Amino acid sequence: MTWFEQLFTPVARRTDEQAMARVQAGDDPEAFAELVRRWEAPVRALCVRMTGDERYGEDLAQETFVRVFASRARFEPGRKFSTWLWRIALNLCHNERRRRGVRAEQPLDDETDDGPALRAYEPGPDEQLMEQEQAALVRAALQSLPATHRAVVVLREYEGLKLREIAEVLDIPANTAASRYRYGLTELRKQTKEIFE
Repeated sequence: MTWFEQLFTPVARRTDEQAMARVQAGDDPEAFAELVRRWEAPVRALCVRMTGDERYGEDLAQETFVRVFASRARFEPGRKFSTWLWRIALNLCHNERRRRGVRAEQPLDDETDDGPALRAYEPGPDEQLMEQEQAALVRAALQSLPATHRAVVVLREYEGLKLREIAEVLDIPANTAASRYRYGLTELRKQTKEIFE
């Protein structure tokens, strides 16, 4: 598809790269809004998992899209938009954790500001408590991993990226991504072994 065709493809059928070409060519707010709609939830989930804090994660997700728009001229045509987006989000998460200088503490429950999350099936209080404790332990174990290993585990297990895609996002060799993934899983298994036996 030519550059001209990319600019005039209807929004619903545009690839991420085509939408980004429109954003670059004319600061197209419709194309940018489409990118935000497509990627807002995955980027927010990544940021929450990387920081271990829902509020920081949401703020960093918003900041990710601010950065995408601000640095739109630096996006290289021919590159994959998602790789560029994941890299921006991960860099912001790493910077935030360094700025805070502490490991985020995790709440023992999954409540939101509006109260407990609604579920179609409500397990009994004992099951709820056990689920909350297990989830808190898994989150704590994930947060205890070095940021370089946590990024690989989160991108693979939660975002479904292949190891070669992770290597591209993190700008590391595929073997390094694979070894960080194995190490991260091994550590997570060690730390969560008791709760899942």
